[in-house]
Amino acid sequence: MKPVALITGSGKGLGACIAQHLASEGYKVVIADIDGVQAKKTAQLIGEDAMSITLDVSSEDAVEKALDTVEQQWGLPWLLVNNAAIMKAEKVLEISMGTFDSIMAVNLRGTFLLSQRFARRLRAADKKGRIVNIGSLAGQNGGTATGAHYAASKGAVHTLTKVFARDLAPHGITVNAIAPGPLDLPSVAETIGVENAKRAFASLPTGEPGRPETVARMVVEMARPDAGAMTGSIVDINSGLYMR
Repeated sequence: MKPVALITGSGKGLGACIAQHLASEGYKVVIADIDGVQAKKTAQLIGEDAMSITLDVSSEDAVEKALDTVEQQWGLPWLLVNNAAIMKAEKVLEISMGTFDSIMAVNLRGTFLLSQRFARRLRAADKKGRIVNIGSLAGQNGGTATGAHYAASKGAVHTLTKVFARDLAPHGITVNAIAPGPLDLPSVAETIGVENAKRAFASLPTGEPGRPETVARMVVEMARPDAGAMTGSIVDINSGLYMR
């Protein structure tokens, strides 16, 4: 029986790459995205081992409904990947409270909600599982190119990862995070501009941006049944920009 993975924000970009990679590793994948049309397209590309769900991760009702749907059709997932996030490049003095709140609602509240409600269901069923959060280099170094709101939300995601990992460790539920730096994705250029992206990539210590496939492979490793000793970790994939 194939394990089930729920990946938020997986209609396109990094989330879609993670979903496709998990499917190639033998998972049944749930493509969850606020853009239901795009989620359906990605699920169709993957094939019969994928289903799509329109999901606003900041909504309690929507999260519970999504988990109900997955459980009814495929059973309780083994893996949750909290990838859904929004970003807006703004200087700190220009950020409106509306933008601040919307970014926190998706990036932080969404990660908390999915993790909490997923873990509750695992505990009720006395099952083990895996949670992987997609953090960010911005949550470690301030992320001036991505804005204070985004950086703060991802720093909080890293902290949530450790708290959830500690609380859920006795129950066989591991919680880890990946903190990517600049990735070779269209969304990066769309957010900070094509020329800014080129300059940023050229200035990296390695001289090249990260690949979404590298992040996807790390998700697979963190999700393995024999990886139970790995929890509370934040793995950096940042082209050498930040070293602990």
